[in-house]
Amino acid sequence: MSGAPGPHAHEHAHEHVHGAEAAHAHVHEHVHSPEALHAEPSAHAPLEPEIAAHWIDLEHVHFAYPDGFEALRGVSLCLARGEKVALVGPNGAGKSTLMLTLNGIHLPSHGTVRIGGSPVDRRTVKRIRAEVGLVFQDPDDQLFSPTVFEDVAFGPLHMGVPEAEIHDRVERALAAVGMAGFERRLPHRMSLGQRKRVALATVLSMDPSILVFDEPSAGLDPRGRRELISLLGRLPQTLFVSTHDMRLVAEVFPRVVVMDDGLVVRDGRTTEVLADVPFLESHGLEAP
Repeated sequence: MSGAPGPHAHEHAHEHVHGAEAAHAHVHEHVHSPEALHAEPSAHAPLEPEIAAHWIDLEHVHFAYPDGFEALRGVSLCLARGEKVALVGPNGAGKSTLMLTLNGIHLPSHGTVRIGGSPVDRRTVKRIRAEVGLVFQDPDDQLFSPTVFEDVAFGPLHMGVPEAEIHDRVERALAAVGMAGFERRLPHRMSLGQRKRVALATVLSMDPSILVFDEPSAGLDPRGRRELISLLGRLPQTLFVSTHDMRLVAEVFPRVVVMDDGLVVRDGRTTEVLADVPFLESHGLEAP
């Protein structure tokens, strides 16, 4: 985990509605010490094996919205550091709510969420948000500046990172998503696939150890989808990806978690889960 958060932070909220789940505000807040963007998880200090094996750890997590709707009804789940896991299920299963508990946008009404061994609560939430980068389905929720450079530099700039390091972070983040040379481009004039990659770069510039995606392949044409598959395969961070794209699940993720009605109903090898057609159909899913 990164050290104690520095004095610089920013947050901005966007309201969305996710399927049958209630409308909510997404708050993106990043707090991080001004350290260089690391290339891979091994650049961090050595971790205790138990912590690395439980990098994302949920125990009996419940969450209810103010209207009383219980979106999570006792979710227990564990991801190791560096693991790539898909999250699938029908609309209203609780997937979006679950993702928002990972960085404290939603705090459990019961149960515990731990990131890197630290419980997610009001005392730790700023530090946790430096570790967990959320990449939303609509990239325009994360792109609001006149140029690509300004969008990707926004977080480090507001942390007071030196100008030379800001340029380095932006270059590294854009190179990681295959968008080097796009610094002066206007985001609103780029394709959806390009904007999705830039949105990811705005998160990578904050140096998270975990990336959480909501429907990354939604709306992409075949070329954009192939580029996304290649990118997801290259990323060294722990990946937790919510998607309805079962072909994407089959091609990228060795493990799949299935949710329905606020519960994890299956967690296993992707090949085995996707081969169980009756099970998939019983939970509103189709085999790829």
